[in-house]
Amino acid sequence: MIVLPETSAPGVAHWPRARRAGQSMPWLLPAACIGLLALVWFSTIGMRALVSPDEGRYASLSLGMLHSGDWITPRLNGILYFEKPVLQYWLGALAFKLFGVSEFAARLWPALAGFLTVLAVGFTAGRLWGRETGLRALAICASMTWVLGNSLYLTLDAGLTLWLTLALCTMLLARDPATDAAASRHWVLAAWVAMALAVLTKGLVGLLIPGATLVILSLWERDLSWWRGMRWLPGSLLFLAITAPWFVAVSMRNPDFARFFFIHEHFTRFLTHSHHREGAWWYYVPLLLAGALPWTGALALPVFRPAQPEADDVRAVALRSQRRALLAWAGFVFLFFSVSGSKLPSYILPMFPALALLVAERLRTARSQVVRGALLVPIAMWLLALLASTQASRFTSANSPLDVIMPMAHAVRAGAGLFLLGAVAAWLLLRRERTTSAIWSLALCHIVATLVVLQSHDSFGQLKSGERPAHALASYLDANTPVFAVRSYDQTLPFYLRRDIVLADYEDEFELGQGIEPGKSLQRIEDFVARWAQAPKAAAYMSQATWQELAQRGVPMRVVYRDTRRVVVVKP
Repeated sequence: MIVLPETSAPGVAHWPRARRAGQSMPWLLPAACIGLLALVWFSTIGMRALVSPDEGRYASLSLGMLHSGDWITPRLNGILYFEKPVLQYWLGALAFKLFGVSEFAARLWPALAGFLTVLAVGFTAGRLWGRETGLRALAICASMTWVLGNSLYLTLDAGLTLWLTLALCTMLLARDPATDAAASRHWVLAAWVAMALAVLTKGLVGLLIPGATLVILSLWERDLSWWRGMRWLPGSLLFLAITAPWFVAVSMRNPDFARFFFIHEHFTRFLTHSHHREGAWWYYVPLLLAGALPWTGALALPVFRPAQPEADDVRAVALRSQRRALLAWAGFVFLFFSVSGSKLPSYILPMFPALALLVAERLRTARSQVVRGALLVPIAMWLLALLASTQASRFTSANSPLDVIMPMAHAVRAGAGLFLLGAVAAWLLLRRERTTSAIWSLALCHIVATLVVLQSHDSFGQLKSGERPAHALASYLDANTPVFAVRSYDQTLPFYLRRDIVLADYEDEFELGQGIEPGKSLQRIEDFVARWAQAPKAAAYMSQATWQELAQRGVPMRVVYRDTRRVVVVKP
């Protein structure tokens, strides 16, 4: 049970932010909470194998950039790759340089980005609505399943969410009545920096989401003051100074970059199904409900009714505008990606920090029995997960055998037990009107429970990782031994082999790069068979079906690794 000292009576708003009498070290409690959270947050990022495709892709891009010394042109498995900007590749390469090539270093930046996002949410809530709300917002954001899960998995979305959250938070702070004019100007410029870094992470969406939010707010409030305060000239110059150098440099070196990146990867991706990632209009609804756990119940509680006006009219207007900004931000992110022709689960991640701020703000005046009601949803969801874990055999298939499903089932049971203990503690604390302690107890238990389940995924993740195949090949390969990926490709294999591999009869996202540099891959399986026959030593990765086809054709191969999904062979 986590028991934190409450700094005010329940339901009392913290505005303005005055230090409580006798509180000699107001930083000690937040520092202890942040330290505890950091210890838990980073504890497991190096304990799971990287899985394909995303983790392998972005780890290989960073590692390739570090090894090649070319910090301008991204290459995936040695092939030109223009789908995303370069900032995360730089940060990943820096992590490998500082900490060595490992799963820990590969996931360090998204984990750090997620943690900094949580700190930004806590800091902003504390500045706007008082330290108590800041502590609550910190715990709420950190424990949201989608924030935690995406921060501990290597994609671009945690980094994008950090920069977008900083843009949102700095604009809220700039508009706060307690912020003086000079500080407000600095916060606005910080928002421009954050948007520039978001664009360098994932493209024009880094401008689109903040810009659309401003448009929605202006229409909603019939007020252009949000736009007038943007400091357009210095902000735009700062934005261009950060973003333009790389975009200009990569375009000068690679004439095909601009068309592919701005047209194909933005407009074509959004307007068409060319990436084969379509989904129904309700695709993100279950992801939102599950991703907001354990605070899903709070999204629909009466705490979202309009609060009573604050004593000061200026503050009441500011609070109403802040709520609208958060709703506009979250709503636009959800609707924009819902209508997109390309959908992936992590795309809506940038809406969750805004939801965390909304929940934390509305809980300022919520009664403890209302908060207890919000616990019923996550309790029910964990109980359902516990029930499902007893039916593990129903989730097996030829590609997912029982021996990889059972560790996850055991972990779900353990996680459910941990969370339910936290829920009981939170319930008891709420009966004593210790809302902040209850929120932290629930949050920490949910975080630990989620980490237990996430760690168990490694048994299943190994079926989508090149770690074991690479280990099986280690004693066979030397610097001159070619490794082929035939009609199939594991994005993590180059990372674990620490070398590029030759693609044979495989295209997918390599289409552009293969067209520009056709000599880096083999177009047909017959080309692979010829190269295999000529090489004194060689190794190849392929599916079971491809292996059977080649074996029937009499291609000499010796199996060194096999599982339910793939085969790794060497030339005998």
